Amino acid sequence: QVQLVESGGGLVQPGGSLRLSCQASGGSFSLYVFGWYRQTPGKQRELVARELSGGSINYSDSAKGRFTISRDNNKRTVYLQMNALQSEDTAVYYCGGFERWSTVAPIWGQGTQVTVSS
Repeated sequence: QVQLVESGGGLVQPGGSLRLSCQASGGSFSLYVFGWYRQTPGKQRELVARELSGGSINYSDSAKGRFTISRDNNKRTVYLQMNALQSEDTAVYYCGGFERWSTVAPIWGQGTQVTVSS
């Protein structure tokens, strides 16, 4: 199975942009679809954007129009481009790997902190 490592988080001002990366190692990258989720203290992890097994992409309402998920199969990397960031986007962002057409529990990275503040 794949192992996932996120990077690219940091401190950004409101209205700014960040690109998160999720590097996969091991396993067969093409057998997985990936998603970005986020979590703040005391709250459940929530969907930001996720590839679906059929090829479409699901975005949360807050992410639509501002965030874009993409993947580079050659680099075995999944990205989350985040634009027009708001303070409400502050969270730890996690990359999740889901076996296509499977109900097996997802694989998670360690997370990367995104802080939006002036």
